[in-house]
Amino acid sequence: MLSIDDFNPVTLENRSLFTDHYTKYPQTHSDNTFTNMVCWNHYAHYRYAVVRDSIILSSTIDGVTRFRPPVGHHDPRLLKEVIRLAYQEADTEPVVLIDPPTSSWIHSLCPVVHMVPDRNHFEYVYRAEDLADLSGGSYLNLRRQLNRFRKNCAYAVEPIMAANQDEVKEFLVKWCEWKGCEDDLVLAHEKEAIFYAVDHFVELELFGLVIRVDRNIGAMSLFEPLNRHTALVHFEKGLPDCEGIYKAINAETAKVISKEYTYINRESDLGVPGLREAKMRYHPHHMVEVFSITR
Repeated sequence: MLSIDDFNPVTLENRSLFTDHYTKYPQTHSDNTFTNMVCWNHYAHYRYAVVRDSIILSSTIDGVTRFRPPVGHHDPRLLKEVIRLAYQEADTEPVVLIDPPTSSWIHSLCPVVHMVPDRNHFEYVYRAEDLADLSGGSYLNLRRQLNRFRKNCAYAVEPIMAANQDEVKEFLVKWCEWKGCEDDLVLAHEKEAIFYAVDHFVELELFGLVIRVDRNIGAMSLFEPLNRHTALVHFEKGLPDCEGIYKAINAETAKVISKEYTYINRESDLGVPGLREAKMRYHPHHMVEVFSITR
């Protein structure tokens, strides 16, 4: 019977295990990705268990542990074990980040389970070509801001690589000073996550871009493949030195991604009103919906 003792911490050494497994069972939500887990491990304390052909994930934030449905072939007995363990170990939301097909499967096996949409963790997915071109009336204001940046700022775009990695970290220090990371717990956690990603850029096989304004890095992005059709943008940061630079790094990143992928997942808004408004302004093609089991 599945127990909490079957779970082990997710570490960088586990990458091949998750890469191989996700090749067979592609993911659509960013939270389950290996990069997300190792970068945010200091905050969410991810753990995993391998049972037969499935991986079960848990995370513990502020002392509260929650579980994910098994990733693998549908195994009714294992699913019921996960739900039982979650009710035993977790709080008012024992199982989270359940996609619609899995939600239907759970209802068919456990009709009394109460499940609700988790809108704050719905993820925004855009057509890569739309974000790269910003064509049409829907993007008129965004296009104007981008064109203003291109007209007023002397800039250059280059990939993140070993030669500029230290400069990227210097840029991130400036970004954190501007945003006041030390005084904001959420930004402090994000700072640690993004520095981990940059420090392990090669091991995690990430891709990235920087925009230089007057030879200094003014914006950066980090991204990777999520599945066959979608790339995932993990981080996108910019300084206020030149108006419209966020529009520029967004468009330049989309331009690179659109060469190989149809869609871009730009993660959730976590219920932050300003962030939700900003993400909707780019007109998502669809949302990655998720549900939670509640007591």
